[in-house]
Amino acid sequence: MFTVINKPAISLTEKALDKVREIRDSQGQPEAGLRIYVAGGGCSGYKYGMALDTPGADDEIYEFGDLKVIVDAMSFPYLSGANVDYVEDDLLGQGFKVENPNAVSTCGCGQSFKAE
Repeated sequence: MFTVINKPAISLTEKALDKVREIRDSQGQPEAGLRIYVAGGGCSGYKYGMALDTPGADDEIYEFGDLKVIVDAMSFPYLSGANVDYVEDDLLGQGFKVENPNAVSTCGCGQSFKAE
């Protein structure tokens, strides 16, 4: 059984939520949520990942209106307190940006980080 949490430990800006809804709807997956996870790799040790998915038994679920955000138990400590935004930059292009208070350093592209 998964857990629904009403006070998120992770937040998304309205721009990020709108972009996820746009992607979800364009892919014909209206019931899917956004899974945000941390995996080993990247130039700083850990990297962020995001995918449309459905919740599993050990997942934390955060509800943002009609959108669910899913975080697995292993990733939760690394993502607690993080804020996800969607940015459009002339130099770096467009994409999701994670501001993570648990990161002690990040790589130049912002897609990987080092934790204590």
